[in-house]
Amino acid sequence: MNVWKGIGIFALGTLFGFEGIKLLCSKDAKKVYAHCTAGALRAKDSVLDQVTTLRENCSDIYEEAKAINEERARKEKEAEIDDAEETDDVEETEECESEETEKELVETKPVETEEIVKEEAPKPKRSRKKKEA
Repeated sequence: MNVWKGIGIFALGTLFGFEGIKLLCSKDAKKVYAHCTAGALRAKDSVLDQVTTLRENCSDIYEEAKAINEERARKEKEAEIDDAEETDDVEETEECESEETEKELVETKPVETEEIVKEEAPKPKRSRKKKEA
């Protein structure tokens, strides 16, 4: 009986296989396939539209980020230039003030050369004699 059961299952499988192929090749099945394929194409178009929109937004964001970085770099350079100018101005002001002070000293108090030499001359050092034992 097991042999007849195996042969019966094989015959039914073959019959369903042939009928299944006929069913899959029918006009109604082809319409179903066409509708499924059309749905897949619509989904593909929708995904491609979203990808295009995303790429456009990303490129806009990228360009805006580049502009922000360029603006920031420009401001930093301006700040460095301003700092350098301020430093130069301070040095020039100090030089001018020291020149003015020297001029005032020269103009207000005439000093003779001998007095300067006397004041600036170092005092001689006294040498200590070594004690002899």
